[in-house]
Amino acid sequence: MGAKILYIEDNPGNRMLVRRILLVEDYEVLEAEDGPTGIEMALREKPDLILMDMNLPDLDGYELTRRMRAIPELSGIPIIAMTANVMQGDREKTLAAGCNGYIPKPIDVDELPHQIARFLKASGYKGD
Repeated sequence: MGAKILYIEDNPGNRMLVRRILLVEDYEVLEAEDGPTGIEMALREKPDLILMDMNLPDLDGYELTRRMRAIPELSGIPIIAMTANVMQGDREKTLAAGCNGYIPKPIDVDELPHQIARFLKASGYKGD
């Protein structure tokens, strides 16, 4: 099994699509549908990478990213924004919140595995 990826996303259709793409690439996929569950899972599972929807209800992805960065056990895990926020300045806003990268939605299903591989490589992930 490849890298362990936590996808925090409230939309079940988006979770299913990303899960299917990543499972084909032999990644282990964990899912959380809200911020508090995402923090719990990240602390328990120690993923190699977190994919973060920025438009979560209640606790949005910006605040969730800031909170995760403040938790020592999670502060070094790469967080990649996956968001429909694609207006000028949105990418910079995600990076300012503490994200390590940005993938705009709708995702490119052919490109997503390559993007994930690049983010993992940049983070120093060596595999099992």
